[in-house]
Amino acid sequence: MRDPLSVFTDAFTSFLFGKVETTRLPVRTSTGQAQAVYLPTAAPGLGDSGVIIGREVYSGKGYIYDPFQLYGQQLPAPHWLVLGESGNGKSALEKTYVLRQLRFRDRQVVVLDAQGEDGVGEWNLVAQELGITPIRLDPMTALDGGIRLNPLDPAITTTGQLALLRTIIEVAMGHGLDERSGFALKVAHAYVNETIVDRQPVLTDIVDQLRHPEAESAEAMNVDIDDVRAWGLDVALVLDRLVDGDLRGMFDGPTTVGIDLDAPLIVFDLSHIDRNSIAMPILMAIVGVWLEHTWIRPDRKKRIFLVEEAWHIINSPFVAQLFQRLLKFGRRLGLSFVAVVHHLSDVVDGAAAREAAAILKMASTRTIYAQKADEARATGRVLGLPRWAVEIIPTLTPGIAVWDVNGNVQVVKHLVTETERPLVFTDRAMTESSGPALPEDVQAAEWEAEQRAALIERRQLDESSESTVA
Repeated sequence: MRDPLSVFTDAFTSFLFGKVETTRLPVRTSTGQAQAVYLPTAAPGLGDSGVIIGREVYSGKGYIYDPFQLYGQQLPAPHWLVLGESGNGKSALEKTYVLRQLRFRDRQVVVLDAQGEDGVGEWNLVAQELGITPIRLDPMTALDGGIRLNPLDPAITTTGQLALLRTIIEVAMGHGLDERSGFALKVAHAYVNETIVDRQPVLTDIVDQLRHPEAESAEAMNVDIDDVRAWGLDVALVLDRLVDGDLRGMFDGPTTVGIDLDAPLIVFDLSHIDRNSIAMPILMAIVGVWLEHTWIRPDRKKRIFLVEEAWHIINSPFVAQLFQRLLKFGRRLGLSFVAVVHHLSDVVDGAAAREAAAILKMASTRTIYAQKADEARATGRVLGLPRWAVEIIPTLTPGIAVWDVNGNVQVVKHLVTETERPLVFTDRAMTESSGPALPEDVQAAEWEAEQRAALIERRQLDESSESTVA
């Protein structure tokens, strides 16, 4: 029974405000029925500052992402991994992301373009639009005025030069250098740097010194000169490939004058290099270290280093170690590393599984486009994706991907503007005779994507109905 004071208070309140409280009996129901009452809500976005990617599929909200804005609060590291099979929109995402980042004045981007089309790299159209000439590394033109990068460039520290030389040799040999070969290389490198002062030292100097070591080098370690020569023979043969083999000219000579490292976009066109040869990881190692010492500077610029076919880096223990150091070093100087890989199994099951795991751990942002079911499950296990995300990856249509930004997992549809479309369209050889898509085709594709999104949403709600409303 209610006390008189409560009754008086309720009557006075009703007289003033016209409110009459009623008592409702509790309703018992299942979560399946309660879905109509408790409407689903979309996960929170990443903020409204940065580059717009597209829209979140379930809510339709704009999806904005920028590692430099999120770093330190929502992101422990600014590095990004992009996964997915060909034809699902990875290239379009990368190119529009770079174009939109370059709208900010303090952004600078380097791209290692390993894909090719019509005799040029697939970033050629983007570079042309921005008035940029790609740096085309081609062994066929290197001896005839082509681009050269010198691993012994004075801009690279002495320690960096020796580490780069070791990596080149180890990648080519497929195993690490033993102590004796490493000693022969170290002695030759030190002698070349000490004696050549009137020009840039080049690889030919190292090869010559390995073949004809100085007596002082042997005496310092109390060994025979013939032993030092024998220890350096394999090293000399490997480096000779860069001097007089299939990669001749690109790295044996002073660095080409006029490479503009202050341009907003720098594209290294590697499309003329056989992607399946040992030359590609060697090339990426040289370019990566050269950029580390010549491009990255403490000038408050935000830099993006985007690597196509990044499995050439992550799948080689020696190259991965170089880039691992670059990633750790780059975080202090505003560097975001973007690695584009077709299949995660290309790296986690390779020879550099430990190094690959370390690099993947640094990538706090992961974008996964459509994959086959088995590959999606393997990817989910490695990246720790929720079950619902793993299940929908095989059903994703081109342009739609699962985004995992440090545990914030959402399904995002990438949007390309009409201005960007001609620049990011990379399959002209397959479609150039078919002409532009008709509006009906576009509408049909949009309708199919929306239907799939609705199906995914219903599947999530079905999973939630397994629990009981508290």
